[in-house]
Amino acid sequence: MAGIAFSEIMPFLPLYISTLGNFTHQQLNFWSGFIYSGTFFVSAIISPWWGKLADKKGRKPMILRASLGMAIVLGCMGLVTNVWQLFALRMLQGVFAGFISNSNALVATETPKIHSGQALGTIASSTTAGTLLGPLVGGALTSIFSYRITFFITGGLLLICFFLSLFFVHEDDFKPVTEKKLDKASGVIKELHSPQLIFGLLLTTLIIQAANNSINPIVSLYVRQLLNGHGNVVFISGVIAALPGIATFLAASRFGALGDKIGTHKIIIAGFIGATILFFLTAFVQNTVELGILRFLVGFTDACLFPQVQTMLTKNSPAKITGRIFSWNQSAMYIGNIVGPLLGSTISGLSSYSMVFIITAGIVVLNLILFRINVIRNINK
Repeated sequence: MAGIAFSEIMPFLPLYISTLGNFTHQQLNFWSGFIYSGTFFVSAIISPWWGKLADKKGRKPMILRASLGMAIVLGCMGLVTNVWQLFALRMLQGVFAGFISNSNALVATETPKIHSGQALGTIASSTTAGTLLGPLVGGALTSIFSYRITFFITGGLLLICFFLSLFFVHEDDFKPVTEKKLDKASGVIKELHSPQLIFGLLLTTLIIQAANNSINPIVSLYVRQLLNGHGNVVFISGVIAALPGIATFLAASRFGALGDKIGTHKIIIAGFIGATILFFLTAFVQNTVELGILRFLVGFTDACLFPQVQTMLTKNSPAKITGRIFSWNQSAMYIGNIVGPLLGSTISGLSSYSMVFIITAGIVVLNLILFRINVIRNINK
């Protein structure tokens, strides 16, 4: 439900912005990017602070804080009268962010570590399912009602998440962190058995997100180029954009369980190799069918990567600082969300859409090399 709420407003956000003033095409593009990225920017900065509070007060209170805060903020977005008010609320949304990351941290600490891969893979599948359904639900709601009513309904969904979490989610094994040395990042780092391993994983998260999101701004444009002006570009682009998520939903929990048996790092390496091959091949597709097949297969490599990185973080972090580590991981993810689209847009502007996929494949290779150096070396020790 949270995944639906977070993603259902994104398809029509630029259209909503256009109703808040008389903007030129250039101004509308600027405000759309500015308002979209603002939430991630604030969240990247503030997530570590919420992570520290989660380790002291519990992950469930942070889930309740995030769901209630964002329910109010997203509901208020339906009341704005100008673009500055919407921008301020999007920034405030970033302040209250953390529902998914704290849910992951709660699941990680409440699950035996030998089963954490399967557990985190399952919650990743749920999040992905919500993210896939969100644009469909948002489109249907705006067609039936209006942009503003859809914001009110989205706030209502998050309010339901708040009450479900309040009454049905339990945190049984929480032990509050009272050591003052853990108030600082240096104290947290000293608690880690292998800080290099953890920071290598955080860097891996950042690059994974940047690589995945570098594609997002140009998928519909690539589809239009392949269709040569024939066919429904919007519909086909929507289908192709959804295909990786469908594959991730189907595979994440299964890869997580397999990683628990044979080693999570082996699943991640397989994901890097597969993603490199698929991104490179995507640069040379001749039609949308080939593009759709390759994007669907990319979803399986996604299932090998981000959920499994979270699993490795869980297995190599003490429970008392799990909230902090997951918040750092969330910040790395948000930074990747900002860098990726900027990278994809810049490359496509300077060169071509195909070059975006080739350079993204190169970025994944770089990530594989860094993972091998910074992570596998620590495992061998």
